[in-house]
Amino acid sequence: MTGKERREQLLDVGRRLFAERGLDGTSIEEIAAQAGVSKPVVYEHFGAKEGLYAVVVDREVERFTRMATDLLQGEDTLDKFEAAAICLLRYIEDNADGFRILVRDSHPASGSGTFASLISDIASQVEYILADVLKARGYDPKLAPVYSQMLVGMVAFAGQWWLDVRKPKLEEMAAHLVNLAWHGLSQLDPKPKISPEVLRQLRDKRLLSEREGRGARLSAASRPRRPGGTAGRSRRPAADRPAASERRTLP
Repeated sequence: MTGKERREQLLDVGRRLFAERGLDGTSIEEIAAQAGVSKPVVYEHFGAKEGLYAVVVDREVERFTRMATDLLQGEDTLDKFEAAAICLLRYIEDNADGFRILVRDSHPASGSGTFASLISDIASQVEYILADVLKARGYDPKLAPVYSQMLVGMVAFAGQWWLDVRKPKLEEMAAHLVNLAWHGLSQLDPKPKISPEVLRQLRDKRLLSEREGRGARLSAASRPRRPGGTAGRSRRPAADRPAASERRTLP
């Protein structure tokens, strides 16, 4: 092999091993053995396994960022959301090792590290899109950072789970992602609040302080009331909303 070919071979071997075992679980001896070379060859190209790992991660970050940027372009329509969901899952499926490297050693919930930083960057881009979506529907666009973090986090975790189970099929999984994200956004309550009854139950069980509960009650009481005497309920017609006994029951 030429030097360039050997370097690419070592990157391929390292990518697979890092995806299976993580950085700490992979040794320089394993990398060299599976590449059919001696350890000094690995050192010559990358200095150490950490150097090899850094190059692998940089490539995955670039690939993931490029894919995400492409998905965020264009008009914000249902068709765009559907195409984006399919392309994201296809990326995860076709780059399983790379995606596993990003999430294995830097979990989205950790708050730091490569994948968390990626998710944060993507959420910042989605924030601008959601601000327009919220404003167009009469909601406060200042809530865009909140919803962008929840939306991107949901997709990231769902994609990680789907990569392991591979069910349902890609197109069906994409449809379910869009179903929750798009239709959830279209039916947002402009001023959602936890019901007073739930707050009272939590206070009784000492799961919520009296001060927190009182603040929530005051906030709810200060909300403008809508026709029919309900404060801050959904904009959907009453006939389309589930009965009170059904709204608090999970299917």
